[in-house]
Amino acid sequence: MLRHLRPALVLLTGLTLVTGLAYPLAMTGIAERLFPVQAQGSLIRNADGTLVGSALVGQSFTSARYFHGRPSATVAPDPADPTKTVAAPYNAANSGGANLGPTNPALIDRVKADLAALKAENPTDPVPQDLVTTSGSGLDPDVSPEAALFQVPRVAKARGVSEDGLRALVAGQVQEPSLGVLGERRVNVLALNRALDLQQVR
Repeated sequence: MLRHLRPALVLLTGLTLVTGLAYPLAMTGIAERLFPVQAQGSLIRNADGTLVGSALVGQSFTSARYFHGRPSATVAPDPADPTKTVAAPYNAANSGGANLGPTNPALIDRVKADLAALKAENPTDPVPQDLVTTSGSGLDPDVSPEAALFQVPRVAKARGVSEDGLRALVAGQVQEPSLGVLGERRVNVLALNRALDLQQVR
């Protein structure tokens, strides 16, 4: 029996070492050498080294002085009752969408409330879709350029700066599709808000 088990155990051990240890370590080493920032999570730091977030995970900005990201449907356990959940926007530990169908009353009511609030902020422009819909992960760090530009009047009023200056700032933060064809034009909300704080917009 040992004669039959021995080759299987040797093969199992060998494949475990190669595919479970050597290969992942080699790929991690190559990634850190070729793409050091991305391999470490695309972290964004201030000039003094303070960590402010990741370019890959959205954050909840609620102040009128900042641009807002897409709604997030992520949740976390309710501290008062662990069998229930509470809203926890951009909770990377519980990535996922709302899974609410288009006829679900909770989704309809939430979208209507968001639309009303956004139209109150900017009654002249149509509300971009990504400002009222959640992404599949709930962690989307980007919005469309149209969604960023839609928010310019609110941010300009809250900061007492010109809308033209903010539009120019947004235009400077637009990222084109990767390799010219992969993905959509987008604006990273965290990067835009950092630029907003760092630059003097008149």
